[in-house]
Amino acid sequence: LSEKPMSDVDITGKLEKPLASLRKTYAKTVKKVTEDTSNLDFNVAISQMMIFVNEASKLDSIPKAMWEGFVLMLSPYAPHLGEELWQKLGHTDTNAYEKWPTFDESYCKDDTKEFPVMINGKLRAKFEAAADTDSATLEAMAKETDGYKKFTDGKTVAKIIVVPGKLVNVVVK
Repeated sequence: LSEKPMSDVDITGKLEKPLASLRKTYAKTVKKVTEDTSNLDFNVAISQMMIFVNEASKLDSIPKAMWEGFVLMLSPYAPHLGEELWQKLGHTDTNAYEKWPTFDESYCKDDTKEFPVMINGKLRAKFEAAADTDSATLEAMAKETDGYKKFTDGKTVAKIIVVPGKLVNVVVK
């Protein structure tokens, strides 16, 4: 385990991509487990913790504070295991009175998103773009996909509807 506190972890691009990705997954995990536990959706919360563990297991080490936060989230679901892991992390007291982990909402947002290209109501292509890409750019990127070229070749494009952050819909005749 890394001894570096999470506040010192740089995810601005200087950090290795897998650890930056794990930081986003951690933030999403804290958010989802917090919400799902309060809504009594225990299976969904456990599923999200499994997603975090699967991604974390691919790395050689992660920040100790991230592990501590994960153990605190795990403890209500597996209290004995949580206490044992808490001690292995170097703590001598119980984790029952520790504060619930927090997260930065900005890490829960995806940088890129996959946009579907629908032609006459059928999915014909997909492309990756920044989540906040404007409509004109999304339209131009959709026109560059092989699916768009294949299914509009020789046909008249009647209308192109771009739903920012969602999809590009094309009507051809």
